[in-house]
Amino acid sequence: MVVGIGADGWDGLSPRARRAVEDADVLRGSARQLALVPDDVPVERVPWPSPMAPALASLGTDHPGRRVVVLASGDPMLSGVGTSLVRLHGAGAVEVLPHPSSVTLACARLGWAVEETQVVTVVGRPVELLLPHATPGRRLLVLGSDGGTPAQVARLLAGHGYGASRLTALAQLGGPVERRFTGTAGDWPHAETDPLVVTAVEVAADPGTVPLPTVPGLPDDAYAHDGQLTKRDVRAVTLARLAPLPGQLLWDVGAGAGSIGIEWMRVHPSCRAVAVESDGARARRVADNAARLGVPGLQVVEGRAPAALDGLPAPDAVFVGGGLTSEGLLETCWAALHLGGRLVANAVTVEGEAVLAAWRARVGGELIRLSVAQAAPVGGYTGWRPAMPVTIWSAGKPAVSAEKAGGAA
Repeated sequence: MVVGIGADGWDGLSPRARRAVEDADVLRGSARQLALVPDDVPVERVPWPSPMAPALASLGTDHPGRRVVVLASGDPMLSGVGTSLVRLHGAGAVEVLPHPSSVTLACARLGWAVEETQVVTVVGRPVELLLPHATPGRRLLVLGSDGGTPAQVARLLAGHGYGASRLTALAQLGGPVERRFTGTAGDWPHAETDPLVVTAVEVAADPGTVPLPTVPGLPDDAYAHDGQLTKRDVRAVTLARLAPLPGQLLWDVGAGAGSIGIEWMRVHPSCRAVAVESDGARARRVADNAARLGVPGLQVVEGRAPAALDGLPAPDAVFVGGGLTSEGLLETCWAALHLGGRLVANAVTVEGEAVLAAWRARVGGELIRLSVAQAAPVGGYTGWRPAMPVTIWSAGKPAVSAEKAGGAA
């Protein structure tokens, strides 16, 4: 059983939660959580070791024949140990008695509607994850690892043009020493607050800051690049055909500046991407762009495809932006693609177009040519300056293989 406990300790537990703790043979939790249970409760107290993950995995066999209760902060199923235990041992093996979460308590203190508040957890994760959510007028609750998280949030927001954002750090929520720290991101005065803290953010942009949307087609100058960049209009069309869905994985092969993989991941926090790039300087630039644009979890693989694709998890979608004429590249990508997945490839050369035409004849799909022209001065007038046309092939891998379909018939 997992019992949620708040900063109010034993007094805040429901009668059922108290009985569960009192009836336990073994109580697991952090030293701080175990200390919240009165000394006269006759239970063996075993603090978590560091690292904690192996102990969670072996919990089912570490105490044979004994009733084990795990203490968790607040709601165990909100970025908590309850989620890890269910993943490891199955929902049927874990009973959860939740306590009001820090998110619920923070919204109650601030008068914010929970369903209108974006929760971002940076516990053990890069703080840059909050950047895609930082748009004017948004309300964010950031769950952090320690008392330095509010200052990290403030520095990040101020460095990206959101220094005017109002921050409230809520510490020891629900406990006898609950307190708050306030300020703006640009002049946040508190280097440290409290280990049990939630950072509330009312996002406001500084003058001149241009917010970046989560829909594909960010401005080209949002990226550091050396010219190897899928340009904005072509990028938007390409991503529309890749059709990002929550939880799915993209291979961005020949990543260049990483724009396709980055914008795939910005669509939803659960979207994942692997950027494959053979040039070392570009690979490092992809990682820098990803962190700066709020998707530091983008996996960067330095190497030349198709060899560099070996061992990668199977993708739900693949984008090939370079190296189309490399022997075996499209064959490898198509073979690795999940059934029902999508493959999109772009070409700007006649040789690349020939490869795409052959693949269209082989497996079907759509072949389009996209031409973009920018208005530019022509003497005292304005004319059109065309960019190189881009040929885009997109195809879906049938959800049922041809062999199975023939057998069913």
